[in-house]
Amino acid sequence: MGKVSLHSIVDAVNDLPSLPQISKRVIELTDDPNSTAYHINAVLSKDPSMTAKILRLANSAYYGFPRRIPTIAEATILLGFQTIRSMVMAASVNMLLSQKMEGYALSQGELWKHSQASAIAARLIAREIRFPNPELAYTAALLHDIGKVVLNSYMRELYHEVLERAETDQIPFLEAEDIVLGFNHAVVGSRVAEKWNLPVELIEAIAFHHHPDQSKHNHRLTALVHISDFICLTMGIGIGVDGLLYQVSTKALENLRISEDAIQIYISRLSDMFSDQDSFEF
Repeated sequence: MGKVSLHSIVDAVNDLPSLPQISKRVIELTDDPNSTAYHINAVLSKDPSMTAKILRLANSAYYGFPRRIPTIAEATILLGFQTIRSMVMAASVNMLLSQKMEGYALSQGELWKHSQASAIAARLIAREIRFPNPELAYTAALLHDIGKVVLNSYMRELYHEVLERAETDQIPFLEAEDIVLGFNHAVVGSRVAEKWNLPVELIEAIAFHHHPDQSKHNHRLTALVHISDFICLTMGIGIGVDGLLYQVSTKALENLRISEDAIQIYISRLSDMFSDQDSFEF
C-alpha cells in the first residue's frame, strides 16, 4: 500500500462529522459573559440524548455531589460554564471515539475509555499544579488521540508492518507510523482540531502530545496531555499498540514540576475515580 497521500488524509478528515451544531452553540454561550445557566439549559434541552449524557456525568462519583442534580441549569450553576462545556465536548465525541480500532489493537470502547481517563487525569493534575484552566486540559486530553479515528482504516492494512518496524528498530509506535504511513495519528488529530475550529493551543497539544518539548504556544498544556496519556497507559487503560515503548518526557515533568513520586500518587487517586463507570458509560 505504501505511504498514505496527503490528499487521502485530507479527504478522510473532511469525511469526519463536524461538531454538532448544538455543541458549537454551547461553546459560543460559554464564551459569552452575558450568558446564563438558563440560556445553556434552553439549548441543551433540544437534545434529550445529550442532556441525559451530561446529567449522568454530573451525577457520577467523580463530581461527588451529595444529592442528585436534576437539570442542566442546576448542573451549570453548580459545576460552572467551563465544566459543562467539557461535558458537551465529551458527549459530542463519545460515539466517534467508541468505535473499534482494529488498526491500533483496541476493542470497541477502549479508545473512548483511554481518552476520557486521560481527560480526567489531566483535569486532576491541572488542579493540583494550579494550571489556570483545568477544563482546557480536560478537553485537550480528551481529543489527543482523535487522529486514530482517521488513520484506523489505513492502519488495518499496515498494522503488522508498523508493528514490525517498531519492534525491529526499537522505536516508539508513533515514529513507526510516520515511517510506514508518512503520517502519524498526532499530526492527523491536529488536522481534525483545525477542521473543528478549535483554539491553536488545543491543536498544538494534540499535535505534540508525544513530543511536548516541540510545543510553542502553551508548553504546560501540551505537557499535561503528554503526562496524562502516559499515566493512563501505565495504568493499562486503552494501551493497544500505541503504548509500546512510550517514554515519558523528563522535560515535561520538569516543566510542570511533577516528581515520579507524584505520578504514583496521581495513579493511586485516579484508580479510585476510574472505578465509577458512570464517568465512561454514556
